[in-house]
Amino acid sequence: MNQGRPNGKDAENHAAAWLAERNIIICHRNYHCRYGEIDLIGLDADTLVFFEVRYRSNQRYGGAAASVNYAKQAKLIKAASLYLAASPQYANHVCRFDVIAYETPELSQPLWYKDAFRI
Repeated sequence: MNQGRPNGKDAENHAAAWLAERNIIICHRNYHCRYGEIDLIGLDADTLVFFEVRYRSNQRYGGAAASVNYAKQAKLIKAASLYLAASPQYANHVCRFDVIAYETPELSQPLWYKDAFRI
């Protein structure tokens, strides 16, 4: 973590470690494609999970989870489709979209929204 206020990258690092403590196997970090980025991709038993990690130090412009709006969801779905097309080892896995939200200035206990949205 950096010396000042936490940032989005710090939140992603914290989320990856926090999820690993909960038996999520992180398969990919910061998957980039023409539709954007998926922060974390992991396995929760036999379910492939696409994680969007959001950090907001205050609620001034809405909470962290609320910032994953319809447009962002559409980009994540398209990016996940490309990831799956390039990753045949996950062809038979059920997929899920989760949001990990940090809504306080310090990175402590995140809010985990399982199955936050669907295709």
